Amino acid sequence: MSVRLPGWKEMVIGGVIANPGNSLEYKTGDWKVLMPVIDQDKCIRCRICWYVCPDNAIKELDRPHTTKAKRVYKISYDVDYDYCKGCGMCAQECPAKAIDMVPVEVS
Repeated sequence: MSVRLPGWKEMVIGGVIANPGNSLEYKTGDWKVLMPVIDQDKCIRCRICWYVCPDNAIKELDRPHTTKAKRVYKISYDVDYDYCKGCGMCAQECPAKAIDMVPVEVS
């Protein structure tokens, strides 16, 4: 007895996203060994870290910051460690050297 395979008309279309926006359900940053830490006083708000992050883990926040030198910025940058994979591209490209890659502390 032979089994009839589905023809092309019966097959499910490939590449269809059935549930858009579901990538937020999957935290992908839990395997990193180094994590970026942004020094808000050194940061010059150039947005390069935000631009080069391949995981969209650098977040631009409407959170004012006043540096020790009394410079006032309207925005701050933060890292979403749930999605950061620790690649270090942000630290490598930061012209102000405001991002340090530090070891992740395992608890």
